[in-house]
Amino acid sequence: MKNNIKFIYFDVGGVVIKDFSGTNKWEELKVELGIPKDKDQEFEDIYDFYQDEINTTREIDSLIPIYKEKFGITLPDNYSFLVDGFVKRFEKNTDIWSVVEYAKSKYKIGLLTNMYPKMLSEIKKANLLPTIEFDQIIDSSIEKVQKPYKEIYELAEKRCGFKGSEILFIDNSQRHLDGAKQLGWQTFLYDPTDTKKTSVKLLKLIKI
Repeated sequence: MKNNIKFIYFDVGGVVIKDFSGTNKWEELKVELGIPKDKDQEFEDIYDFYQDEINTTREIDSLIPIYKEKFGITLPDNYSFLVDGFVKRFEKNTDIWSVVEYAKSKYKIGLLTNMYPKMLSEIKKANLLPTIEFDQIIDSSIEKVQKPYKEIYELAEKRCGFKGSEILFIDNSQRHLDGAKQLGWQTFLYDPTDTKKTSVKLLKLIKI
């Protein structure tokens, strides 16, 4: 049975690139920052408190002085939470590249992603994305709204010019997919712990 897909949105972290999903890289980062083990929950609480802001308006490096004051940690003067903490730990997901290439040949495609300010440009600078021109890029830090809020899906729908039922969204978060489903989008849950198998399944889906 043929699908009615006209546009495909890919998430970035955990889909088009390998981020921290399904790894121990978050724990490695806390060790690098020098967070004492007994202060682990305090660290997490501060991060969670600022999570919405750093997905939209607040630069993540602004958390460094907060952590320094709270935990007495020392970091090099040129240390960047964004680059050294995060982007340098990200990896290419070459398993999905052929899927993205096929999608580009058959459909309009885009990125729909929660990003910290300047993160996507650093990801591009690190050459982690496939060398393909996306038709739309919806970046939470640019649009000032994030998944899973309805407004970001409405914006993505408007930008691509297709109805919700004609859009396929690939994300590694069921919560984010559920937000898209409310607008009638088709969805696919990507498993970042098995990129090879999941990419094969995704390719079969979009070839129908």
